[in-house]
Amino acid sequence: MASAVERTDDVVREYLIYRGFTSTLKHLDVEIKADKEKGFRVDKIIDQLQQFIQGYDLAGLKEYWSYLDRRLFCRLEDVYRPTVNKLRTSLFRYYLVHTVQNQEKTQEFFQKQAVELQGQVEWRDWFVLPFIPAPEQNPAFSPYFSRQWADTFLVSLHNFLSVLFQCISLMFSPQPVLLSFDAEVQRTTSIQEENEQLRQILFALQGESKPKKSEEVVHHKLPAYVQHMDRLGDTELDLVTSQRTANPSTPSRNFFSTFLPQGRRICMCKSNAHFRRITEGWITGSCVDSEKISLNSVFDLQAVKAKDPTASKDSKMTVTVEPGTGHSRQKRHMDHEKERKELFSKHPQQSSEKKAESSDTETQPECETSDVPSNQARVGGEVGGAGAGPEQPFIKLSQEEYGEHHSSIMHCRVDCSGRRVASLDVDGVVKVWSFNPIMQTKATIMSKSPLLSLEWATKPDRLLLLGSGVGTVRLYDTEAKKNLYEMLIDEMCFCRILSLACSPSGTSFVCSAAANMSRPGSITETVPRASLPVSGQLLLWDTKTVKQQLQFALEPGPVAVNCAAFNHNGNLLVTGAADGRIRLFDMQRYESVMSWKAHDGEVYSVEFSYDENTVFSIGEDGKFIQWNIHRSGVKQSEYSLSQDAVGPFVLSGYSGYKQVQVPHGRLFAFDSEGQHVLTCSSTGGLIYRLNKGESGLESVLSLGGHKAPVVTVDWCSAVDCGTCLTASMDGKIKLSTLLAQKP
Repeated sequence: MASAVERTDDVVREYLIYRGFTSTLKHLDVEIKADKEKGFRVDKIIDQLQQFIQGYDLAGLKEYWSYLDRRLFCRLEDVYRPTVNKLRTSLFRYYLVHTVQNQEKTQEFFQKQAVELQGQVEWRDWFVLPFIPAPEQNPAFSPYFSRQWADTFLVSLHNFLSVLFQCISLMFSPQPVLLSFDAEVQRTTSIQEENEQLRQILFALQGESKPKKSEEVVHHKLPAYVQHMDRLGDTELDLVTSQRTANPSTPSRNFFSTFLPQGRRICMCKSNAHFRRITEGWITGSCVDSEKISLNSVFDLQAVKAKDPTASKDSKMTVTVEPGTGHSRQKRHMDHEKERKELFSKHPQQSSEKKAESSDTETQPECETSDVPSNQARVGGEVGGAGAGPEQPFIKLSQEEYGEHHSSIMHCRVDCSGRRVASLDVDGVVKVWSFNPIMQTKATIMSKSPLLSLEWATKPDRLLLLGSGVGTVRLYDTEAKKNLYEMLIDEMCFCRILSLACSPSGTSFVCSAAANMSRPGSITETVPRASLPVSGQLLLWDTKTVKQQLQFALEPGPVAVNCAAFNHNGNLLVTGAADGRIRLFDMQRYESVMSWKAHDGEVYSVEFSYDENTVFSIGEDGKFIQWNIHRSGVKQSEYSLSQDAVGPFVLSGYSGYKQVQVPHGRLFAFDSEGQHVLTCSSTGGLIYRLNKGESGLESVLSLGGHKAPVVTVDWCSAVDCGTCLTASMDGKIKLSTLLAQKP
């Protein structure tokens, strides 16, 4: 760290000399000589804050604290935000205590900070401070004028900053951006050295590898869609290559095991020694290609073998035999094959079942649709009443109503922390509100242009993405209550932003832009939505640079994407479009790797399952379907839902008036364990249990409470208590608190 700071100091000196800033250079040299720690100094920060206070520089004090907030405090988790707010309040009180000697500065403070502080409970009694003749003698203010309180505050702030610097230096990088230049130089140098070493190793292997004429040399050639992925084993690659050669249009069904969490893979190794033998046999049995094979390839190989045992019989590993080491390599390879046979022989019954399943599905086409019986959802009425037994998974503790909207709701979403809710109605009014400990509106957003979509950013979670009907996306800060950026997507052809999805890392988001239609949020009864133009585009934007990264290719042609969702790590993106197709995108290569016809009509809502091996979708045809993402177009289960859960939603009024609204927000949401799903209905939300097989959906709880059709739902789970949001066409949002009963 010290060497990096010194090199950066030399770069700054060179720049100052180049610009002719001689006086600045002298001051810099003086400060550098006095500096010993070569980094953040807490005592200097405290001294700077005290200088602002002693000089009555309120603007400088606020700006300096804002810098600390942007640079350091924003990296903390939300649980530490109250501590930062208390320190900020104490800092301003410390400033006020000092300004008592100058009444003009005290009045200036309240004039400039009145708008910000008048709504805070802790400042309610302080507005009388300028009008008290001797505040140091007042019982309410006398503790703040004592030397003990001032010393306690300064020591607390010093200790908090010290611990913060130590913790952030371990998790993040608290150093300035300028110092990252040295780190990039070192990283580039190390990469160049590593490339040179690998090049020398490659040359040595090529010099030693002179195969005999009688020995066939076959190198693995990676398909284009799995290049640069070191988590695939050679056996799996050989299998994929053979399948691509037989049918180039058929994707690998085992390809997406790359993206699944490591904890959900199948590990067949029983001990460390056994694992070491398998690893050695695998590495020595691979080809002499320059591709690196990580240790994860061994786990992936075992997972592939366990899922599809026929692959181990039909697809044999081809090895490059060298003249000098051919016998030893072949012997180790045979030992390795023997070890693998011993492993898989321990599960003969499971392997036979897998083999039968694999042989049945091997001859099916790419977009096969298995004959899954359509299971009608078994609705049990108002569950949870007097007749409810002890087997009920949830108990409804309370239900509150948020009634600040005056028109039908389009979207209603809870942020990642579960503290705030953002709701959007058809009039384009956005309400940001909290429900713990009390239901309170935090911000109201009104726009001249119609708003069609919203999504919470993941990091930081106080930011909100708003998509409009004029081709713009706004990034709104819900705490500062102001727009940070406004991005122009397309104001000519595709001006309706239908859906937004933010990646889990928070560095980018996906937006769907569609062609213009007559009325946002509603349709007529005579013109079906399918006959209207549904062309559109899907774009990826960077949230840091606020620039468009790329446009996704939508095959077979441009189409409006109604919904999108990321998996837990952002490596996969699933979308549902107006042409009834579901598309799966690889976010590492930014391309579509799977697409199939999912519904007759539009796809309204799509989400990943809990284990991320399947996706669920609801379409215009009224079906709720679970799809296997490892086999394109294969249904794992199918359920039929009523029109009240799917839409279009109809609200009847006086004199035969009918308001019709097509779905915009989420139509279903899962609990924390993925075993129950919340859907819409005409009187409130319905919670179903997801049963395997032909038993279908089992209704376990009806939330109720609505007088108009529910059009969107959301489910936020925390420990044993969960919060269900149901929003209806009359502008009412019901917040139901549930208690999960563990068996």
